Amino acid sequence: MGGGKKQSPAQAEKSQTAEAGKKEGQKKGERKDQKAKTNISVIIDENQAMNFIKGAKVFTVQELSRQTNVKISAANALLQKLLQKGTVKRVGGYSGHHIYVPA
Repeated sequence: MGGGKKQSPAQAEKSQTAEAGKKEGQKKGERKDQKAKTNISVIIDENQAMNFIKGAKVFTVQELSRQTNVKISAANALLQKLLQKGTVKRVGGYSGHHIYVPA
């Protein structure tokens, strides 16, 4: 009933170039140029972080990341390292929103 919609000239041109690309040997899922993934490392100023931690009664990962101007994942990695050392202690919270105190 009615058939397919007529393509605009721009769409027709795109489909022709896509078909030409397939005939040249490029498969549908392949990508022409893939960029290499790079590891992104964020350096936290640990002196600034420790000054904040020592001055706070209690704090969360979100507060630490806000004070040190880093992402929450970087602040969380620092907190996990400090937990292993025993510098901070987890006292409460739930579901990723934990509350820490300086030890």
